[in-house]
Amino acid sequence: MTALRQALVDYLAVRRALGYKLAREEQILPQFLDFVEGHGEPHVKTEAAVAWATLPARSDAWSSSRLRVVRGFATYLHAIDPAHEIPARDLLPSQSLRATPYLYSEQQITALIAAAGTLRTPHRVATIQTLFGLLVVTGMRIGEVVGLDREDFDAHNGCLVVRGAKFGKTRELALHPSTTTALRQHLRRADRPSPSSGTSALLITSVGTRLRICDVQRTFRTLTSRAGIVARSASCRPRVHDIRHSFAVATVLDGYHADADVGHRLALLATYLGHVSPAATYWYLSAAPELMQLAADRLQRHAGELS
Repeated sequence: MTALRQALVDYLAVRRALGYKLAREEQILPQFLDFVEGHGEPHVKTEAAVAWATLPARSDAWSSSRLRVVRGFATYLHAIDPAHEIPARDLLPSQSLRATPYLYSEQQITALIAAAGTLRTPHRVATIQTLFGLLVVTGMRIGEVVGLDREDFDAHNGCLVVRGAKFGKTRELALHPSTTTALRQHLRRADRPSPSSGTSALLITSVGTRLRICDVQRTFRTLTSRAGIVARSASCRPRVHDIRHSFAVATVLDGYHADADVGHRLALLATYLGHVSPAATYWYLSAAPELMQLAADRLQRHAGELS
């Protein structure tokens, strides 16, 4: 194993110890090292990094993303040996194309759940409706729901345990009694297949295997079409992840309507969503005009009371 290959192993180990999963880095950094070593270079150089990041030429965003991955590795290498160069941040810049959150109304959520009733088998109908129901009432990431095991559902105490989520965090989610009852009933369905060997998933397919995210996303696109849920603009299209945004906005809106302490609720919401800090939650709230208006009204009212 070359020094660069060993450094990559160490780099991934260090970052993962900090909670990062680095699936993409593990996939593409060896390709970068193939390129570097193929040119007989024992060190990472900016020229080589840019040349590799732009091959194959797909888009500015693609090249910028690849260079960003290399930059992280190069920063680690430079701390060990200054002969390694760190590509400047202004190389291959790319404008952020972050999607605008698609906030679902209650009517759209109802239509989506109803559309799931058109799926082929009763078990698949029940599974997809339960999955979307969990997304709606917990705001979990789709990967977190798919990753739930039977042991993660505590029916007695009415909670779910989300393990190994983003940044390696584990959290416990309290459930409304109606959600606990619905989950318990789903698990007791007579048509629930026997789990395949080695599968302990909470939600399973018709052949007893764990659901796959790509299949859920494909089903979601089919059901949004059947439910008449359409894109609002080129950057605001219905996505599974936007159910999480909708949950966050609805939670804060409830706080404003109840005249509650929204700051305290926001801190609780950040913990419930599995965010590192409330600051990471603000992006989820920025696309809701009603929420912005309520916040402005409360601020104006507070200013009036002070005067």
